[in-house]
Amino acid sequence: MPVFSDKLINGNCIKEFKKIPDKSFDLIFADPPYNMQLGKKLTRPDSSKVNGVNDKWDQFSSFKHYDEFCKIWLSECKRVLKDNGSIWVIGSYHNIFRLGFHMQNLDYWLLNDVIWRKNNPMPNFKGTRFTNAHETLIWASKNKKSKYTFNYQSLKCLNDDLQMRSDWIFPICNGKERLKKNGKKVHSTQKPEALLHRIVLATTNKGDKIFDPFLGTGTTAVVAKKLGRNYYGVEKERKYFKAASDRIRKTKAIDDSYLDTIENNKSKPRVPFGSLVELGILKPGTSLFDVKKKINAKIMADGSIRYKEAEGSIHKVAAKIIGADSCNGWTYWHYDLNGSAILIDSLRQKFIAQQKI
Repeated sequence: MPVFSDKLINGNCIKEFKKIPDKSFDLIFADPPYNMQLGKKLTRPDSSKVNGVNDKWDQFSSFKHYDEFCKIWLSECKRVLKDNGSIWVIGSYHNIFRLGFHMQNLDYWLLNDVIWRKNNPMPNFKGTRFTNAHETLIWASKNKKSKYTFNYQSLKCLNDDLQMRSDWIFPICNGKERLKKNGKKVHSTQKPEALLHRIVLATTNKGDKIFDPFLGTGTTAVVAKKLGRNYYGVEKERKYFKAASDRIRKTKAIDDSYLDTIENNKSKPRVPFGSLVELGILKPGTSLFDVKKKINAKIMADGSIRYKEAEGSIHKVAAKIIGADSCNGWTYWHYDLNGSAILIDSLRQKFIAQQKI
């Protein structure tokens, strides 16, 4: 039986799709031909040549031909995507609106459009248009009911504890990362690893399976391997496939102990404080303190606590004491253990751990 994990295939993705079972992948990243319709050679004002995207694989006879091609591969992507999986599709103004149209017609559920703003874009040499300084990504789940992965807390941590926005600033792929042969770029549209790092970190978990039907020089597979995900990629062009194979062979995975991501609050088991009282872990009448033991509140039989005139949940009473609109009582209140003030959150974490055994 074929293995659809940690493998690169040199072939036509439309044909290779037929070999893949339904619901095989947790995430798909698709960087298809953009159909840029570049009919002439591009030159700079000094008449030197610009290496634009004029490869045969990006050329289609008509919009109808391109649309038919896109509907086929997008339909197949949906088939091989797990029910709770998601897909990222990247494009420019040449094709992204057509892709979004087809995705909605296929009942993908669009979650975000993300703008990749390039801080070093190629200028518009003729001065007849705005500089094309961005590309657009569409992120979608398989359907409206999909329970897709979104590592919100990890992204927030990645962004200095601020919510991650849908406009991302990354340079185009250059420097040592850019693959070259005899001084020339191996691929005209190689994507930067930083872009895929964010996508993979945001929308997959360790051990998930990621598929790239237009692998190019292998950026998706490289990032997947580094981050402890399984990869499967298909690339039609032989020279790109060889470059991707060499690249993945040289790639080292990050130590597994450094790959855990911060758990989202919504995915954490909810443990009411009252449960600790009901189970006798903390008994009615037990004192709860602030860290300096200046505040002494009492636990009531119903799981509420009382301090002077203040009565209510551990959160409500703590907020009233510090004069704030809200307060996390789990990290404010302590109980006494052999003379030491211990956070009551330690009891909650111990309780959660026991439930997982």
